[in-house]
Amino acid sequence: MIILCFFLLHWYLSVFMQTFFLHRYAAHQMFTMSKGWEKFFYVVTFISQGSSFLSPRAYGIMHRLHHAYADTEKDPHSPDYSDNLFDMMWKTKGFYNDIVHNRDHIDPKFKKGVPNWEFMEWLGDRWMVRIAWGTAYVLFYIYFATAWWMFLLLPFHFLMGPVHGAIINWYAHRYGYTNFKVDDTAKNLLPFDFLMMGESYHNNHHKFGGRANFGGFRWHEFDPTYPFLKFLNGIGVIKLKLNNDLKYM
Repeated sequence: MIILCFFLLHWYLSVFMQTFFLHRYAAHQMFTMSKGWEKFFYVVTFISQGSSFLSPRAYGIMHRLHHAYADTEKDPHSPDYSDNLFDMMWKTKGFYNDIVHNRDHIDPKFKKGVPNWEFMEWLGDRWMVRIAWGTAYVLFYIYFATAWWMFLLLPFHFLMGPVHGAIINWYAHRYGYTNFKVDDTAKNLLPFDFLMMGESYHNNHHKFGGRANFGGFRWHEFDPTYPFLKFLNGIGVIKLKLNNDLKYM
């Protein structure tokens, strides 16, 4: 029971920070926050993603490119230009690392306003730090696991961030339903998004790239992240932008 609770906690905290901080804030700037709160959420992202920490700066830049060039050769992660899921993930990794290590030649307009706390970006990308997180997961499982099959969950802990990205970038461009006609293959993967905190409403998001609520177009579409945004906006932690129904690019 403890292992399953830990796995679910890691899964949902990680996917929440990915959709809240990396996606809706870093990439789309759907809301603003102070530099103090930005650093706070950098730290929470580091803790929640652990060994699979994704740079908010690199994620933001890469996702903006995805919207601008979806399902073309310039898309950092399109199923249409990959042989399989793992080929897409490997290509995405190379693209991501080029941005992290400043080897890219991306138009500066895609980098405008992206958060960049250099220390946390450096710390989260250190291999020794990633290994330390992975070791902590293994030790936790050794102490609390009550069956051998529980150890099969460990790879998901090691690669939590990329796993979440792969689910949407591959499967939500292959399977699901559409509410809107868009210039790419984005689909709504789940009718009720109990798994990805709203991220699976990918067709809705590609139609309205700056809209903070990814769901709400059909009666069954509920975006679990949006009430958190409303709450944080209400207490002054973030400030939602009023006109957020337009695409970023």
